[in-house]
Amino acid sequence: MTGRILRIELRRSAALGIALLLLVIGTVLLLSSTRFFAGRWMQLAVLARSTLVVLLPLALAGGAWLGRRDARYRVNELFASTVRPRWQRVVPTAGALAVTVVTAYILVFVIAAGWVVPTAGYFPGATIVVTAVGVPALIAAAWLGMAAGRAVPRVITAPVLAVVGFVLVGLVPEWASAPGTGAEIGQPRPEPAGVLLLPAFTGLDDFQTIATRVSLLQALWLVSLAATGLLLLGAVRRRAIAFAVLPALLGVAVALPLLPAGGARGAAVVDPVAIELVCDNDGPQVCVTRAHAALLPDVVGPARQALAMMSAKLPNAPVRAVQTQQVTYWARLTSDAAPPRHSADTVVFDTPTINWVGRADLSGDYFLPSLLDAVWRQECGDQSVRGDVYRARTVATAWLTGQLPAPQPGSDPAETARLESAYQALVSLPEVEQRRRVAATREGALECRDDELVALLPADQP
Repeated sequence: MTGRILRIELRRSAALGIALLLLVIGTVLLLSSTRFFAGRWMQLAVLARSTLVVLLPLALAGGAWLGRRDARYRVNELFASTVRPRWQRVVPTAGALAVTVVTAYILVFVIAAGWVVPTAGYFPGATIVVTAVGVPALIAAAWLGMAAGRAVPRVITAPVLAVVGFVLVGLVPEWASAPGTGAEIGQPRPEPAGVLLLPAFTGLDDFQTIATRVSLLQALWLVSLAATGLLLLGAVRRRAIAFAVLPALLGVAVALPLLPAGGARGAAVVDPVAIELVCDNDGPQVCVTRAHAALLPDVVGPARQALAMMSAKLPNAPVRAVQTQQVTYWARLTSDAAPPRHSADTVVFDTPTINWVGRADLSGDYFLPSLLDAVWRQECGDQSVRGDVYRARTVATAWLTGQLPAPQPGSDPAETARLESAYQALVSLPEVEQRRRVAATREGALECRDDELVALLPADQP
């Protein structure tokens, strides 16, 4: 009997329309951001979770709209006069809404996976767990919305819940990490652990993942919240309403003390498999990380071209090129996340831009110069770069290519003149002296000695 009612609800209630709305909006949100997850499963999982900022308020509002159905058709008193308990009548409707919103969420993920499967070279197991947290989140939102719609059967209930849900899920984490005041002005405040009770998650480096412990604790809390929503939906007496709140309270009591502080920053950990190197050895070795294995065919050519240009002019030139293994988002999370220092025979290049199909976007002319510039860089612990250091790197790279890069639109004419003067001063020296100075610059860069690096510039330059 219950199964037949469930099928009727799936066909005739507003549950299907609510799910279609979630499907369309979730798909549009993800497919408008394909370049941020194409070829990378974990990034897709995180972006799927980020869509909850919009999908959860919609599920709340949809549940409220469905929850006021009995009052809208004025059948509350009729149903209350039957001998069947209320929970038997609400379970099929609640089940239909849960099935449809979960199906919509899964379909959004499956559709977006079409931009990952063709080029993904690594599937982190945590992808399933990270994505699955959205399931109890949507069910909880839908059932709480139904309970609110039943308790306050007004037309305005659904839009008010949508606004409240968006403020809670989307804006509260932003406020929690807003810059402080006084001595902390300009610095983000550490987010309290309670922020992780909200399931939406944004901002993750390609080499990071969400700790499985955090995802499981979030799922535990959300399942308990969904149970509270269902119990509130079926509650009639005050004692039943008070009892309905217990699962959510127990979920908070268990999960909150175990969740890390710092919000998303505290939940993220470096994935050691993602930063493993995958190499092409058919010539000078070129390596990329496993998370970006699909980029290897694209970067091999430019990387070997850069190595050839270095070996033609630079003494003790690098003989292999390796993609950086550094976590760039939020700088380094811990000292353990610092990438290994490579030897002098290795040049470490930054991750190229990834296009909407998960391949390296080399349409511009920036990648080869960035490879050449990488020979003057080393992981020195300080992420800031002085102006004179940047200028010395630019001049040294121009010495390799034989010309300075064209000035960018809006660049400072005085800085352009300084670069031109420094470059002409270098190339006007005897060739042996040029090689000696550039070799000293390379050595200074490898040893993180900026003074030796900037010695390439004329003495009269600031």
